[in-house]
Amino acid sequence: MKSLEIVGFKRANLGKKDAKALRLDSYVPCVLYGGEEQVHFSAPAILFRELLYTPEVHVVDVNVEGTVYRAIVQDAQFHPVNEMLLHVDFLLLQPGKEVKMEIPVKFVGVSPGVLAGGKLVSKLRKLKVKALPENLPDFVEVNISDLELGKSIKVSKVEAQNYTILTNGAAPIATVTIPRALKGQMAGGDR
Repeated sequence: MKSLEIVGFKRANLGKKDAKALRLDSYVPCVLYGGEEQVHFSAPAILFRELLYTPEVHVVDVNVEGTVYRAIVQDAQFHPVNEMLLHVDFLLLQPGKEVKMEIPVKFVGVSPGVLAGGKLVSKLRKLKVKALPENLPDFVEVNISDLELGKSIKVSKVEAQNYTILTNGAAPIATVTIPRALKGQMAGGDR
């Protein structure tokens, strides 16, 4: 799992006015949960580009005025109109303490349904998993080599290694759709 560093500065004032002033200076108000006490800090917005705008999962070294915490992003809030990053919540990683996190799905194998002319449609891009920090996967592998035309692969079919999948087992991860041209042939040939 990739590790990034976010360098932040403690926040003395936690009001809305102060948070707004921070954002005007291109800083993002942040909170680190999971430790003995919450750590309120701000960090330059540009540092979040690699962290939040990629599908990968990252462990973050949060450096607040010289104290480094290993953490993951628990939540990020964006402005509904201009997409500006408003706030980030981090969760402290502690050895032996499981964390819950959304992990990207990665398809492996070749679907016979796709080879037959179908289209692979991804229904879930991420699965929620629970794991010890050292067992958090970079992605959840989903094998589609048995996926036929018109069929779906469900969450319950995914084999989890050293982590627990929390997403509903009945939820489809991907489906192979049947194109119109093939539907006509399958329904009775030429008309």
